[in-house]
Amino acid sequence: MIVVTTPTGHIGSQLVRRLLDGGKAVRVVTRDASRLDQTVRDQVEIVEGPHDDPTVLDKALPGADALFWLVPPNPAAPSTMEHYLSFARTGAAAVARHDIGHLVAVSSAGHGWTNPAGVLSAAFAMDAHLATSGAAYRSLALPFYMENLLGQLDAIRRQNAFSLTCAGDRPLATIATRDIAEAAADLLADLSWAGQAHLPLFGPDRLTPEGMAEVISEELDMPVAYRRITVDEYAATLRSRGVGDRMVRDLIEMFAAQDGGIYDADWAAATIAATGFRTWCRQVLKPAAHATS
Repeated sequence: MIVVTTPTGHIGSQLVRRLLDGGKAVRVVTRDASRLDQTVRDQVEIVEGPHDDPTVLDKALPGADALFWLVPPNPAAPSTMEHYLSFARTGAAAVARHDIGHLVAVSSAGHGWTNPAGVLSAAFAMDAHLATSGAAYRSLALPFYMENLLGQLDAIRRQNAFSLTCAGDRPLATIATRDIAEAAADLLADLSWAGQAHLPLFGPDRLTPEGMAEVISEELDMPVAYRRITVDEYAATLRSRGVGDRMVRDLIEMFAAQDGGIYDADWAAATIAATGFRTWCRQVLKPAAHATS
């Protein structure tokens, strides 16, 4: 039995389908079972509730061989670090309590980075705590998600641009969530591994944001530019959406670390995933853009 948290998210939903297609028994932990696709609902065991609740995990973990762990974002959290560590403490204790043999978690590339990195630093702290659970542990160390750009579809369509705080001429490591799900499924399908390790997983491209804009333009058949925004502009946008000052700082530190090269060391050692940025644009971004037009 494999237990999957966040089964309705970009990564979790694809992971569940891969595991089911591989004939694995799956139990999911979800806040809202109604968000599960009916075909999935009919094939999995469901435990409803948040996975930072020990009583929920005590329902989900008995008899499990492995656990997939992902901390859901919470822009309203007063502290990203405490948000991640709260989940990690609960998860590590439950894994130890139920003697779960294998644990796979979604984390960030850049382990060893010594400067503050906001959300990414919180992910590293989560790794350190989950590693104390006694389970064999694999941390998927990931760069910028291509799916983050789906949140800018409206700007791409209406303003012919997308925006980040990163330098436009500096390569930005990216990964597609389908490849994250595939890597997690491979680990969970064969539990012969032991020990603890971080596994950097990067997409095959070394595109700059300006280069990404060129690819988007070609695939959407419309001009799309990259606009670098200042940290102050980004912070103002976050605050207008109700994000608190501490979370604003955490997100700014994350983007500053990305721009400062936090992923560079892992780029040389990373497993290279299959999905290139152009393929992702053609198969994911373009259909999403047409669906919202």
